[in-house]
Amino acid sequence: MENHSIKNIQFSKALNLADLVDYKEGQVVSLTFAQNPHVSITLFSLAAGEGISPHTSPNDAMVYMVDGEAEITIGEETITATAGQVVVMPKNIPHGLEAVKNFKMLLIQVK
Repeated sequence: MENHSIKNIQFSKALNLADLVDYKEGQVVSLTFAQNPHVSITLFSLAAGEGISPHTSPNDAMVYMVDGEAEITIGEETITATAGQVVVMPKNIPHGLEAVKNFKMLLIQVK
């Protein structure tokens, strides 16, 4: 069996990211595509009202909004982000997310 650095997704096929994770009421769902010492790529779905508590990270992170709407707090600033938008969260600054509506995001961390 060949060892790939990307997992949990079909190769050599055009896929819709939004279809790869489902919404589950009261839950945060995640699907990791890559996790190594250099990069982390994870697809998340958050049901309305769910969130990720404020925290810091030693890595810069970029959120690509696949679907829905979220409030993203970075430091003292809160940003509303919707499908198709990108938000970059700098390392070592507290950040958190809350689903205004059901939303899906692709989180990319560069280490």
